[in-house]
Amino acid sequence: MLQTRFAIAAVALLACSATASAQFAPPPARPAAPKASAPSPRAASCHNGASFDRFLADVKSQAVAAGVSQRTIAEASPYLVYDQGIVNRDRGQRVFGQLFTEFAGRMAAPYRMQNGQQHIRNHASAFARAEKEYGVPPAVIAAFWGLESDFGANMGNLPTLKSLVSLAYDCRRSEMFVNETVAALKIIDRGDLTPEEMVGSWAGELGQTQFLPTHYVNYAVDYDGDGRRDLLRSEDDVIGSTANYIAKGLKWRRGEPWLEEIKVPQNLPWEQTDLTVQQPRAKWAQLGVTYPDGRPLPNDNLPASVLLPMGRTGPPFMAYANFAAYTEWNNSLIYSTTAGYLATRIAGAPPMRKPAAPVAQLPFNELKQLQQLLVQAGFNVGKVDGVLGQQSRAAVKAMQIKFGLPADSWPTAELLARMRGGTAQAQPGAVVR
Repeated sequence: MLQTRFAIAAVALLACSATASAQFAPPPARPAAPKASAPSPRAASCHNGASFDRFLADVKSQAVAAGVSQRTIAEASPYLVYDQGIVNRDRGQRVFGQLFTEFAGRMAAPYRMQNGQQHIRNHASAFARAEKEYGVPPAVIAAFWGLESDFGANMGNLPTLKSLVSLAYDCRRSEMFVNETVAALKIIDRGDLTPEEMVGSWAGELGQTQFLPTHYVNYAVDYDGDGRRDLLRSEDDVIGSTANYIAKGLKWRRGEPWLEEIKVPQNLPWEQTDLTVQQPRAKWAQLGVTYPDGRPLPNDNLPASVLLPMGRTGPPFMAYANFAAYTEWNNSLIYSTTAGYLATRIAGAPPMRKPAAPVAQLPFNELKQLQQLLVQAGFNVGKVDGVLGQQSRAAVKAMQIKFGLPADSWPTAELLARMRGGTAQAQPGAVVR
């Protein structure tokens, strides 16, 4: 979760949707100690040329300095091996460039909504306790639970320690994964999981809501009272720990909404439709924003943003301060909006209304060309990859404003045609987040 996850969850979700029928499958069998593979020659380049064995010795020393016992180090050592295949997967990942309605239609499907509601009924006591203690509604917890693993059916089947230490030795995010490796050893040291029990995603995430080890250490709670924090098998621990993380780690605001579908007028000031722009609901109401059925918004000062994941012709939402918890959990706008929408559905909201007409989407190659043109115009769009991330959306909005187009952050053929003309440049010193 969090921003460090990049597209991991989005890719994993595609596998989850294909295995809906297996949602109540048991956890994967524990693997034998994994075998090692040789690192690529470039892997040691950020470690002063140190071999993997030398690097691993340093990681173990850091773990001991952080309080991990020598006994735990010895137990974990057979699993602390390098796997070039894990690194290759990390370097080869790419977010799927999908329409929000397609992604949400599959990932927030009725079966997942119904399963979320059923889990809330089945574990009513734990959900009620978590809401009382942490202020996080059951539907919010259940939505993440369903999206991340289909309620425990798809937690991954790779040895966690091998994944973590391989990514730690690689240079792309070495410091992050060294910290995650040490955190995983702390989980073992305090008796929550054994090294062989640590099985999860290729990126080292654990449990039914896919915690990174640092989050496991900091936020996992023993909700069933058995003396362990077991996010692989204990549903009560999953519920309490996820609520704790959302409340304390992601700063959830008790009693406040997170996302609502709305209806927007055609003359809305589109440049104000952005998560970075917050206005009181009363102000949005004055601008003609209503609920989908025409009911007026509350005439209050609760801050909110208008979110248009597919531009002004796609489904519009009112995003509140609590929506930041979703973008912190995963910074993919498609994922975070889908998670927030699924939570509203589990809580009883009707399905979102379909757009009046199909929303045009630039083909992959044209979107990539648009990103290249934005870079030439002076904008930082992050990676030029044909995927509409937050930086690309912000740059698109800036150019739409320059060309006098509706500034809804959605790339169009018209904007691309204007950009191909090469007549606009970013303002000197423009900051695009």
